[in-house]
Amino acid sequence: MPTTFDKREEDFEKKFAHDEELRFKAIARRNKLLGQWAAEKLGLSGAEAEAYAKEGLMTEFAEGDHDVFKKIRRDFDAKGIAQSDHQIRRTMDELLEQAIAQVKVTG
Repeated sequence: MPTTFDKREEDFEKKFAHDEELRFKAIARRNKLLGQWAAEKLGLSGAEAEAYAKEGLMTEFAEGDHDVFKKIRRDFDAKGIAQSDHQIRRTMDELLEQAIAQVKVTG
């Protein structure tokens, strides 16, 4: 028979799994928004912009947040786009907040 402790542990595990799923969705959404923002700055549109946004998204899940920043920094530098590291990171943070709010509403 499950104890109160077992029930709490199970509830904690369910909450952790739920929170991780929301975090994953929020990061995925943020990266898509970030990719669209960067694509616009790079002068890309249409299919090129969508491909760039997806590429950025895949980088995140393969390598992590820092590597998404490095990719955007490298791409902006190559095209002479004037955005400071601070501006890029601030946009990443703002878009993450926006994505979290969207995920909470839509799931």
